[in-house]
Amino acid sequence: MAERTEEFKQEARRKLEAMHATEFEARGDHDLNLDVNLMAGDFYGNGPHDGFTWLRANAPVYHDPKSDVWGIAKHADIIEASRTPEVFSNSQNIRPKTGPVPMMISMDDPDHKKRRKNVARGFLPKRVEQYEDHVRAIVNHLLDRVVERGECDFVWDVAAWVPLIVIGDMLGVAEGDRKKLLEWSDLLLKGTTGDLDALGEATQAFGEYWAYQGAVVADRKVAPTDDLVSILTQADVDGDLLDDESIIWESLLILIGGDETTRHVISGGLHQLLVNPPQFDELRADTSRQKLPRAIEEMLRWVSPIQSMSRHVMRDVDFHGQQLRQGDEVLLLYPSANRDEAVFDDPFTFDIHRSPNDHVAFGNGPHFCLGSHVAKLELRMLFDEVFNRMPDIALAPSADKLEYRASSFVSGLEGLPVTFTPGAPLAAWPPAVQ
Repeated sequence: MAERTEEFKQEARRKLEAMHATEFEARGDHDLNLDVNLMAGDFYGNGPHDGFTWLRANAPVYHDPKSDVWGIAKHADIIEASRTPEVFSNSQNIRPKTGPVPMMISMDDPDHKKRRKNVARGFLPKRVEQYEDHVRAIVNHLLDRVVERGECDFVWDVAAWVPLIVIGDMLGVAEGDRKKLLEWSDLLLKGTTGDLDALGEATQAFGEYWAYQGAVVADRKVAPTDDLVSILTQADVDGDLLDDESIIWESLLILIGGDETTRHVISGGLHQLLVNPPQFDELRADTSRQKLPRAIEEMLRWVSPIQSMSRHVMRDVDFHGQQLRQGDEVLLLYPSANRDEAVFDDPFTFDIHRSPNDHVAFGNGPHFCLGSHVAKLELRMLFDEVFNRMPDIALAPSADKLEYRASSFVSGLEGLPVTFTPGAPLAAWPPAVQ
């Protein structure tokens, strides 16, 4: 297992170094926009929507000569590619310039369907409903830690922790190890910025997570509980149990997919409510919270934390006027789809009443996000308690310059300083976040 991990790390670094050192041939039958760099973290961290708007208008299927990947920018085209795995395959991993790994998001059917069926047992709606009281208690515990101060960085004091604790509990992470889990998760995503130093820190975090979760897997094989790791150790795929490597990869997918994404929707959604006070006030005044689910869908559309997913072209194909070759790598640009003028009226306006709202923040097709119900539960519990306990929350003066993560994979706010009238903690949930 350690040898396989080292091979993966070395291959990822080799390919990234090669991409930095190579100039690629421009191939698309379209104009070029040199401000678009689909694999550069800064392109996303500095705000990609000007570039995406240009792509949708001028080159919706765009070959980026800076990174030798294709980008698909329109909503309908992304859905089409998501639903035709015989042309746009998941089998070569979710990020360009890397290789396949043994987790379901890096598989096509029928292998994907078999693996997903087992993992899905931990995300069934009825099972997720049982988490409601626990998630609310987590939210209140985190608010208790800051409510007396009257100020906090909402990203690092609250938003980053809510999904981290929920997912950590599902993965069997001990309470005292949550801080380390957050550090690993953060470093792994920073490794997608395109920076070689960040990649080195990410590979170190990868090795540490691998060793830690390997011990959890070994324990659950002997003494299973009701957590997801136990479910995976008992998963039957065509009469065979998953090997340890596959279980650890699936747990890593659940961690990144469930932690890093939801935290950005929490912080980005709150930010939009705070810069649109009438919408915040309307949701706060709605004590029944009947309006909140629709508002959450708009937060998901607006933030679109997953910037792109990769597909591998399986055969030469003419895709909307562009000649794609077998072996080409394609990025599905979800934030662009979620601002597509052909689908959304006034797409650059945040509107808690938007309906319909056919966003693709959770993807589309066979790989639609398994954790969508968990994410929405966390968002509902979080905003319900913020409206209850921080009714006058506002952006702090230092929030005039906000930083976004420079990543072509998952991006969102790196900080959100806020103020509010100090209150008393509820002290209703004893476990501490170490």
